[in-house]
Amino acid sequence: MRYDTPIYFQKITSGEYDPSTGNYEDDTVEETMRYASVMDTGTDMLKLVYNGPKQDSLTIQLQNHYQEPFDRIRVGEKTYKVDFSRKLRTKHTFVVSEVQ
Repeated sequence: MRYDTPIYFQKITSGEYDPSTGNYEDDTVEETMRYASVMDTGTDMLKLVYNGPKQDSLTIQLQNHYQEPFDRIRVGEKTYKVDFSRKLRTKHTFVVSEVQ
């Protein structure tokens, strides 16, 4: 198993209200890069997590635990939400689905 795919944990901060214009500022996204093993989710795991097949689902495995808070994960140009997470002794596994 190769941990050679860069993934980005994204923390989204909502924009603040500007009373002079009456608008909200744009959201800011902070990204933290880690290398991971990224693969398609197997059919057994799809049945367990989603109760059936789900399009564009990935399994991401890190060599170490990721402790920081985050909102979503970006792999390449696509963003994903975490549907299932499991911490093993040293590894951390995420089952994610694409955010539209």
